[in-house]
Amino acid sequence: MNVDESGGAPSTAVRIRGLLPSLSPAEQRVGRLIADEAATAAQLTITELAKRAETSETTVVRFCRAIGFSGYPELRLTLAAEAGRAQDDGERAEAPGSDISPTDPLGTVVKTIAFADARAVEDTAAQLDLDTLQQVIDAVAAARRIDIYGVGASAFVARDFQMKLHRVGLVAYAWSDLHLALTSAALLDERDVAIGISHTGTTIDTIEAFAEAGRRGARTVALTNFPKSPITRIADLTLTTAARETTFRSGAMASRLAQLTVVDCVFVGVAQKTYGQTKSAVEKTREAVRSRRVRPERGHW
Repeated sequence: MNVDESGGAPSTAVRIRGLLPSLSPAEQRVGRLIADEAATAAQLTITELAKRAETSETTVVRFCRAIGFSGYPELRLTLAAEAGRAQDDGERAEAPGSDISPTDPLGTVVKTIAFADARAVEDTAAQLDLDTLQQVIDAVAAARRIDIYGVGASAFVARDFQMKLHRVGLVAYAWSDLHLALTSAALLDERDVAIGISHTGTTIDTIEAFAEAGRRGARTVALTNFPKSPITRIADLTLTTAARETTFRSGAMASRLAQLTVVDCVFVGVAQKTYGQTKSAVEKTREAVRSRRVRPERGHW
């Protein structure tokens, strides 16, 4: 998937899913309907859409303005244009549903998971703000120290990021325990960067450590799926993913893959910016573990 130099524009469905938690319950019904059936929604009048969402036309108008459109006509035209581009690009017309039911055959389960995981990576890449990404890369590359906070599934992503940065000679720590995270954050200052990873953007432990780092002067970077979530309100910079968690899939691989996609983008950008240091560090670390690889000639198998 190619993203041009100006940054990929997220589809309307992706934008809506990211903003859902910040909307009223009635507006959320409108949003879910459009996000799940964008091409169909483009064909509906405002009266038909309101009826299907079990709400009023006024609510549909409020929803449109909440997600950045002047009204329903502009939203409808945008949805129709996106549906046309998708068809021209040969996008699969019969994508599997996002939910998995208790009675779905195993083949359907595999197909649904594979589609959701691949789509999460594609949608995340498409909506990344390249200007913000570059600012994060510059900050991380210049930092004296990088603290990374994440709990639950996000802790695995934080650990992966820490190992990548550590291997190229950057001082980085990943914290999933709140007490350890807070004590580390308290020692940061304006020379440092703190990264908070939370799919929902509402994880209290991550937010508290993140806020402490900000109070100490560190540059704060949030990585979340929801651009108006609590963690973004205290972040200097925000990078977003575009993954969906549905039935049976809370903390799903799709959200972690989306987070790892952003992490890899940051890491590779940092590696480019510090190429000499990175190349030397990778060679040294590769050599350090070379003897721990199985070699057939040594009779290890």
